[in-house]
Amino acid sequence: MIGLIARAAPALVLLFATAVAGRADSVADFYRGRNVDVYVGYSTGGGYDIYARMLARHMGRFIPGNPTLVPKNMEGAGSLRLANWLANAGPRDGTVFGTIGRGTSFDPILGQPGAQFKASDFSWLGSMNQEVSICASWHDSGVNNFEDLKTKELLVGAVSNNDDTGQFARVMNAVLGTKMKIVTGYPGGNDVVLAMERGEVKGRCGWSWSSVLTAHMSWWKEKKINVLVQLALAKHPDLPDVPLVTELAKNTAQRQMLRMIFARQVMGRPFLAPPGIPADRLAALRKAFMDTMTDKDFLADCEKAKLEISPVPGDQVEGLVKEIYATPAEVAQQAAAALK
Repeated sequence: MIGLIARAAPALVLLFATAVAGRADSVADFYRGRNVDVYVGYSTGGGYDIYARMLARHMGRFIPGNPTLVPKNMEGAGSLRLANWLANAGPRDGTVFGTIGRGTSFDPILGQPGAQFKASDFSWLGSMNQEVSICASWHDSGVNNFEDLKTKELLVGAVSNNDDTGQFARVMNAVLGTKMKIVTGYPGGNDVVLAMERGEVKGRCGWSWSSVLTAHMSWWKEKKINVLVQLALAKHPDLPDVPLVTELAKNTAQRQMLRMIFARQVMGRPFLAPPGIPADRLAALRKAFMDTMTDKDFLADCEKAKLEISPVPGDQVEGLVKEIYATPAEVAQQAAAALK
């Protein structure tokens, strides 16, 4: 019997290798000569758009069959429009993926209106970065630090009530007693920044530090903006003296709510495909995503563009989403109430 198994083993190995190669060939045959659409849930010029276009420039080299990746924008409701489209209308064959707001995935459990998906059903490719976001004020706003936010009103611009720029400000108002007045309706984060420069608003919350470094480092160095608070689970090394939002909690309940809201920062630049795409294509896209993240030409381009890269694999993003969806109902309800 042992001899029979020994004689059969090489054939089984060959059969397995043939099956794996067959799947790889099948994926390559599917993608060869095709376009893959990479959708961005915001307008052009903002952080999500910049990261997505950089990914699209390089990732096709690592997908079997080397398809052409085509960036497209589908703005609306702080990327909720794109999330709904990916969940319910996007092709489920691996020819479409995109990037949405890092917090949009959690809209359903936070009771946000209009969310028509369950994020744990998406096909997660990975995240290009783990983010630290900030609240910042314009230099002439009269709000120079976090303590000022509790006594002085700050007019902040936001994309919508459903994305980070709106949600983060509302959570801080509800949980920490800040006095931000929120103006929504801007197409993307870049539009909020331009509004701040024009004097229409005096600040912005939910502003990724990586975006500040990419597009507005001079504002920080020249003190045109005041960085008021860090919105993440851990501080950024650039900002050791700026308070971290979770450290400002006064009790356990506040700390739990803030952790639930800001856990999304671990998936700072998330990329996802519709539910139910073929397993071999999802595996190929996940591998191509991570291979891109370590490619020297990609990293050189990111360094030139001042894009921070600290990738999170797709299976880890998927695990985080499932963990947040398992949050106790009472904590989720309290967090949802803070967003209203």
